[in-house]
Amino acid sequence: MSTDDMFPVADSEVEALLTRLTGRAADEHLLDVAYRTIDSPIGTLLLAATEAGLVRVAFELEDFDTVLASLATRISPRLLQAPRRLDQTAAQLEEYFAGTRRSFDVPLDFGMSSGFRQQVQQYLPRIGYGQTQSYKEVATVIGSPTAVRAVGSACATNPLPVVVPCHRVLRSDGTLGGYLGGLDAKTTLLTLEGAS
Repeated sequence: MSTDDMFPVADSEVEALLTRLTGRAADEHLLDVAYRTIDSPIGTLLLAATEAGLVRVAFELEDFDTVLASLATRISPRLLQAPRRLDQTAAQLEEYFAGTRRSFDVPLDFGMSSGFRQQVQQYLPRIGYGQTQSYKEVATVIGSPTAVRAVGSACATNPLPVVVPCHRVLRSDGTLGGYLGGLDAKTTLLTLEGAS
């Protein structure tokens, strides 16, 4: 039996039904986390947003099913593939990767982090496009000059990479350090920005 025999509905009808379903879920406040994927020069990215804003950007190597399970546990099990909520973010990321956008102005939800990690992550967008700072410089700027390792940990666990630019933070000797998306992705982002 072919899938056409099992599902005699046209793809366009399925798409229309999904659009109505996600729209109704959002209208009735039954959708706590919307997600979608996009292609990028650093691989496929998973984007997720709450009503407050973008809550997660994930790399394919993180395993999207694991990321979605974490969102369901930590935020809400009411999550659905609902691309419309993420259209603005997807468009801004496309512009960024095309080299026509230098900063993001989408609402952010820092709910996946707390305390010092969140403080570091909220600071990171202040590091300008094409600029870098060391973990030590970030620690100093946020008022905790001895918390260099904690800054590294906050960058390594950043739930909003690319949009919250932890790729702009390097070791004091100028080497890359780590990156959730892998060092090739970090290098690609820094090269794209012409970072010095």
